[in-house]
Amino acid sequence: MEVITTHVNADFDAMASMVAARKLYPEAILVFPGSQERTLREYFIKSTVYIYGFKRLRDLDLDRVKRLILVDTRQISRIGKFEEIVRDPNVEIHVYDHHPDAEDDVKAHVSVVRPVGATVTLLVDLIRQRQVELSPEEATVMSLGIFEDTGSFTFSSTTPEDFEAAAYLLRCGADLNVVSDMVTQELTAEQVTLLNELITSARTYTIQGIDVCISTVSIEKYVGDFAVLVHKLKDIENLDVIFALAHMEDRVYLVARSRIPEVNVGVIASYFGGGGHSTAASASIRDLTLIQAEDRLVEVLRSHIHPYPTAESLMTSPVIFSLPDVSVEEAAQSMIRYNINSMPVMENGMIVGLITRQVSEKATFHGLGHRTVREFMSTDFGTVGPDASLLDIQTLLVERQQRILPVVEGNRAVGVITRRDILKFLVEDHANDPKALYDDQHLPNWSKKKNVVALVLEQLPPHIVQMLRDFGKLADELHVKAYAVGGFVRDLLLRRANLDIDIVVEGDGIEFARAFADRHKIRCRFHKKFNTAVLIYPDGRRVDVASARFEYYQYPAALPIVEFSSLKMDLYRRDFTINTLALTLNPSEFGHLIDFFNGQRDLKEKIIRVLHNLSLVEDPTRILRAVRFEQRFGFRIGKQTANLIRSAIRMGLIDKLGGRRLFHEIQLILQEDDPIPSLQKLMEFGVLPGLCPSMQFDQKMEELFNRLREVISWYRLSFLDEPLEAWWVYFLGLLSGIPKGELDDVWNRIQFTTAQRERMLWTYINTGELLRGFFTQEKHMPSDIYRALEPFRPEELLYMMARANSEETRRAISHYFHRYRHAQAELRGRDLKALGIPPGPIYRKILDELLDARLNGEVRNRQEELAYIQRCYPELLLQRNREDRVPCVGCGE
Repeated sequence: MEVITTHVNADFDAMASMVAARKLYPEAILVFPGSQERTLREYFIKSTVYIYGFKRLRDLDLDRVKRLILVDTRQISRIGKFEEIVRDPNVEIHVYDHHPDAEDDVKAHVSVVRPVGATVTLLVDLIRQRQVELSPEEATVMSLGIFEDTGSFTFSSTTPEDFEAAAYLLRCGADLNVVSDMVTQELTAEQVTLLNELITSARTYTIQGIDVCISTVSIEKYVGDFAVLVHKLKDIENLDVIFALAHMEDRVYLVARSRIPEVNVGVIASYFGGGGHSTAASASIRDLTLIQAEDRLVEVLRSHIHPYPTAESLMTSPVIFSLPDVSVEEAAQSMIRYNINSMPVMENGMIVGLITRQVSEKATFHGLGHRTVREFMSTDFGTVGPDASLLDIQTLLVERQQRILPVVEGNRAVGVITRRDILKFLVEDHANDPKALYDDQHLPNWSKKKNVVALVLEQLPPHIVQMLRDFGKLADELHVKAYAVGGFVRDLLLRRANLDIDIVVEGDGIEFARAFADRHKIRCRFHKKFNTAVLIYPDGRRVDVASARFEYYQYPAALPIVEFSSLKMDLYRRDFTINTLALTLNPSEFGHLIDFFNGQRDLKEKIIRVLHNLSLVEDPTRILRAVRFEQRFGFRIGKQTANLIRSAIRMGLIDKLGGRRLFHEIQLILQEDDPIPSLQKLMEFGVLPGLCPSMQFDQKMEELFNRLREVISWYRLSFLDEPLEAWWVYFLGLLSGIPKGELDDVWNRIQFTTAQRERMLWTYINTGELLRGFFTQEKHMPSDIYRALEPFRPEELLYMMARANSEETRRAISHYFHRYRHAQAELRGRDLKALGIPPGPIYRKILDELLDARLNGEVRNRQEELAYIQRCYPELLLQRNREDRVPCVGCGE
């Protein structure tokens, strides 16, 4: 399926470009990714544009899209739900756009991008080259796009190509009366009022000799065509540069226009998540108030217009660096010698990573000082060019939390900038200019707190919300801070169901849990070594309570040593940034989200990242957890984290890991809905051979796991109320490819009990015998199938079902599940005794025969079972008749 789409809040150029693209892709479907501007919506009502067959997004199956044609945008952040498929390698992306490059531009297979006044101009040029015929109606629609985006050819972004395209469309029959009616619409009463407020509130800032007008307004409801009003304000006041901010409903809208090259409004808007051209741009701001947005705007303008220093003037040169293959100890000595805390790692003249003194000292503490720098360096880092602005430098140093920022020119490192360099400049050179000391409280990406109480109330059941409030109330009474942390908070933000709650207390967690249990009359268990407790509710719900603690590891893969600490240090010990989020429970700040380590950013970007470079050295089970979370959430493991995983594998840390801990993590992976992608990734990283050198997850094993997944799904749908340990089914499959002689090594590694070993070996032997022997025979009675399968557990039968090559075998096992396994004879031992049959082994023989007869359809009820006994064992009944002279069963004589 081919789909043509554009940006959200589509305008005439967007719609016209979609119609034009349809002429080049006649089989494609037209779909808007979201809302449209008011004037465009009115045009839809008045015109016959519906004949072009626009489809609704909700009626589209995104999984069927094989080619996506983007027009008038290429920013992933502006295409709404289509963001889900642009990274799919199976989807071919074609782009037609006239906007400047942006950081989140999609990577396209076909890209037509030129700086013209309107995107539709590019498409009209292609239509003309290919001699595609246009109807007058189509030409009119495309003309609307050109006239709107060029301001009827008055904007400085207008090019000769736009005139040529408009002339061609006019020759094709474009109706200029329709164009005039739509482009020069009268303002509504609301718009006139808003324009008056813009004029009244306009203020002029002189920055480096350039006058910049900033106007702010605030209204309760949304008023359309705000950009039109800003353009009129620019014309009325004859402004060179205008930035207008309007708070409408739940966000702040920024619209900017510039007539001079010194102020590139497209670059300015990009700092607010928007974009556009050097002369016209816009942004939609959700996380700032109107005042904060204006303050932030002034800061950005000062950074770009005022002659603040560039990276070249701040950097230190020449660069002190390390080679990747020197030891960590050597790198540490270099940093001590030069009194620096971090330095680049260079190979063949290029920067390949960063190494810090903290990482080198910690590695040495763990006895890994002899390992190479390459194994511990950070490979996920930012760089800037010599002309980078102060704001660019600050953003990278703060958001990426880098200690140093390399300055590169081409592929060559020309210097480095440290946090000390920035502080020195801000404090010494601008002591009299407090505005130069950028206050990060106005920067949403750097903030530590965010109120998500509305999300809490929306996503959680009322009794859970009340329970969290109860924790907060008690915390206030005990003069401590309490937080919900970890996966519960992560899944709350992802809107995934998860009521597995962990509470962290900045204080004595055990005393806190004891007080809560006493107040609410629930049970409580303590673990003093780790300062943790478990609260157990009458309905079985459990809540873990812990003191905020700091963990350190005496050697790689060891269990942690625990000490009391603060919330930040407690969160720092966790495995990944996405699990470091905390939710304040104290009443005064209930529902405030705390994010020290950019967990929200990584949730948004769908990345799994460790917190520090020795995280996997300290706890190698995090390797398996990273893979599990990546597949569960559809995230990706960050580049740096992936490199650290490979380094940990090369160092043999999986081999040092306790077998039970390794098995537990594999068990959790096998409990996922689809463990196949995780096992593939573990194989790719080389983790599975750490369990057994001959363990493989190749195509043959993948095919087996697909069959295992199918039979598990079949079982769960067929027997909803019956429990199933699906992980054991998968584990039987995973170990089935290991030679028998190596199974003992695996069992020793994961510390299997004797009973577990014997059961697994019994399963493999008997499954093989049945599949190779019993089921190869042509026909079996139901009783034969029952006797063959009855000793097996459901998990073992599902494994056998997946291993079976014939449909007849799978059908026989299915019949056993549905028809045979719960079959019983109606007569019992007491009935045989009542018939006068002497107790003994004969009872088992008779009852087994009755069950077989019932399975085979020879008897169907109690009377027929009695008749079967009379027919098959008359001597037992006659003996009793002779002894007791009782009537004969069945005949009454």
